[in-house]
Amino acid sequence: MAWEPKRRKAPPFLNNYWQRQLYMMGCVGSSRFDELYQPSWAMDHFTYEGEVLKMKLDNYSGAGFSSKSKYMFGKVTVQIKLVEGDSAGTVTAFYMSSEGPYHNEFDFEFLGNTTGEPYLVQTNVYVNGVGNREQRLKLWFDPTKDFHSYSLLWNQRQVVFLVDETPVRVHSNLEHKGIPYPKDQAMGVYSSIWNADDWATQGGRVKTDWSHAPFIASYRGFEINGCECPDAVAALDNMRRCSSGGWWDQLTLSELSLHQSHQLLWVRANHMVYDYCSDAARFPATLVECQHHHH
Repeated sequence: MAWEPKRRKAPPFLNNYWQRQLYMMGCVGSSRFDELYQPSWAMDHFTYEGEVLKMKLDNYSGAGFSSKSKYMFGKVTVQIKLVEGDSAGTVTAFYMSSEGPYHNEFDFEFLGNTTGEPYLVQTNVYVNGVGNREQRLKLWFDPTKDFHSYSLLWNQRQVVFLVDETPVRVHSNLEHKGIPYPKDQAMGVYSSIWNADDWATQGGRVKTDWSHAPFIASYRGFEINGCECPDAVAALDNMRRCSSGGWWDQLTLSELSLHQSHQLLWVRANHMVYDYCSDAARFPATLVECQHHHH
């Protein structure tokens, strides 16, 4: 065989072949905004600077984007640099959600604060249209100074919320205790920034200071690696295909590793400031889903 210079890229037919194989396996991996997402409202509130997407909130409007596809199981990640300086009254959210009155949803909501006060991260899980599962934590870094990754890992056993690959929350499948678990509705991936000064900062006491607008959230490192659910395919067929053993169903991902369990205990002990499971005023009787928590 004649010597050939090393190809930097695989020939296009090979790329396409592997893309086809990955698609057939239900794996979609990408890191470019345009491949995965589209602005869903306030197009003029988006700016692109190289690989960074900036989304702004001003006194006219917030903004939001959504994934072009829906997915069932997998992992989604985005790197966000949150609003710098005075962000009181603003909320930036990154979440997965299905549609309809009995929707499922996994939320990261970043609650702004006055300059120098820490951002709060509120997580929530909705199952069959019911939420009320808030947890709040203060991060171990300043999320306005640099990009940090925020991820949701979702399989048939658990939903894991991760910050820089450190688990900050786990929602386990407790169907054996009669508790419904989100596993049969495809979900889109979304992010938005909006004014929520009626509740966001210190219970709504601190309002948005529009003299500090625009409030800008910056994004990069868009990744979705999950089972894509085309609209043209029947929901049941999507569910069957996505439930038949993707990478997300490997045994090692059915629960946290020992190291991750220790990380989560550290987060809960040192950074959690609110947990619905410990709120006796809201839930006088311990909820079944909370009984496996360590207090």
